[in-house]
Amino acid sequence: QVQLVESGGGLVQAGGSLRLSCAASGRTFSSYDMGWFRQAPGKEREFVAALRWSSGSIYYTNYADSVKGRFTISRDNAKNMVWLQMNSLKPEDTTVYYCAAARGAKQMSTIREYDYWGQGTQVTVSS
Repeated sequence: QVQLVESGGGLVQAGGSLRLSCAASGRTFSSYDMGWFRQAPGKEREFVAALRWSSGSIYYTNYADSVKGRFTISRDNAKNMVWLQMNSLKPEDTTVYYCAAARGAKQMSTIREYDYWGQGTQVTVSS
């Protein structure tokens, strides 16, 4: 089992940057695919970014079109950490961001593929 705790959210001006962190517990962390999702009030949770780890090196990353070129997902298995570096933030990026873990996901952008979720961290981008 994996427990996830996000941090790093906050208030930032448009064009600024934030780095979200996700601390994971569990001895098998390296075997999980990791993703970031976000959900605004009254809207469905949406995919942001995902990273699949294979044989000691990054195997595959995927990003939503809305964040491609601005956000970067990374991880450190030795530290049981996943990060989401967010640059050139826009007001429309304002929402709650969630870290998630999946075991052998076939579609890493699909919510139902993920088994474990964090509690979320709020990101607010002012114009």
